[in-house]
Amino acid sequence: MVTGKMLRTAEMTDIHGAALRLRLKVQGLDGGIEVLEFVDSTPALALRHAAARGMRVLAIESGVTGAETVDGTAVAGSFPLLSFSQELLALLDAGLNLTEAIGTLLAKERNQGVRAVLAEVLRALREGRNFSDVLAGMAQHFPPVYIATVRASERTGDMPQSLARYIAYQIQFEAIRKKLVSAAIYPAMLLLVGGFVTLFLLGYVVPRFALVYESSGRDMPWLSALLLSFGRLIHGHWQLALTGLLSALGVGAWGLSRSQGRAWLLAQLLELPGLAPKANAFRLARFYRAVSLLLAAGIALPRAMGMVAGLLSTPQQKQLVQCRLAVEQGQSLSAALVRTALASPVAESLIKVGERSGQMAEMLERTARFVDDDFARWVDWASRLLEPVLMLAIGLVIGAVVVLMYMPIFELAGSLQ
Repeated sequence: MVTGKMLRTAEMTDIHGAALRLRLKVQGLDGGIEVLEFVDSTPALALRHAAARGMRVLAIESGVTGAETVDGTAVAGSFPLLSFSQELLALLDAGLNLTEAIGTLLAKERNQGVRAVLAEVLRALREGRNFSDVLAGMAQHFPPVYIATVRASERTGDMPQSLARYIAYQIQFEAIRKKLVSAAIYPAMLLLVGGFVTLFLLGYVVPRFALVYESSGRDMPWLSALLLSFGRLIHGHWQLALTGLLSALGVGAWGLSRSQGRAWLLAQLLELPGLAPKANAFRLARFYRAVSLLLAAGIALPRAMGMVAGLLSTPQQKQLVQCRLAVEQGQSLSAALVRTALASPVAESLIKVGERSGQMAEMLERTARFVDDDFARWVDWASRLLEPVLMLAIGLVIGAVVVLMYMPIFELAGSLQ
């Protein structure tokens, strides 16, 4: 059950002097999911408040009202975390300390929104604050996994190595995402072109055939008559049809341009019978890789599992609660994952090897890589199958329109013979 609660209304501002609204999706002690709303608070205070009540934070959403950058312009756009991490790693490997590296990145940055974030990070570092605490105060730009990785590296002194692991984690995910996008481009273009060709036939070509058939005074097959009537309807109200088409395309483009719209569409697609098992396997691969990253950074296994629960679907998150409880009670990870249906036979075998050898992080990474490779092969197979299927479907639709247009002519030719 999801409920909204107003928990804090103190006079506080965000890093740019603007009011900050936060929504925390948390899991209570009874396992129920709630949404906590914080007004005029900071992410760090909100997280501490949830932790003090024994709640586990699953996701954070934030919104800034009246936020401004250091030069007075509005903050816009998302923070390029992957490129920031890659550039920061290069500067740290070159011998610069953290403050010098952030200052160098600020000096070369031209995007005003990114400059505002880097300027605040640099100011806080010069005040003597820990890098991880600074990032935790800007949770709208830095995910919990990233913050935990940095915080663990501050204790061990191996920040470049931790950044390298996070970069590898993100690159693996980006590679799969780009593969999915590239596989969807050609089918989308086929559908778009096929749809316009069909509309051109119905709205322009069919009405002209209708005039010829009406002047002949002959009876037509009812399917051809139905097609011709539909074509005349589109031709007679083409302004309304064009407005409706453009409106539909505009609404679709607007929805896809927003993260909520893309997330909703993706969720609907992933619920399809053929896609749901593969989507769950892909989520598990991300979960394994994120837990591996946190374990390598020195985070305890139960805590690591809780921090990346948001990568799983809602049913999988409920299974993870039971799995984490079993691990905390002393059960092995492999057995707990199998008992809660969060591991395949291959994952079970690899994780058991990690438990025996003490290389759990490496084995989880290998498990994720195995699932990713299997998912990539499935994407290749599905895209190669989908393209001819779509071409066949579009060809059948266009062919049916053409045949129905010419059917009266075929009958007329048959009667003359």
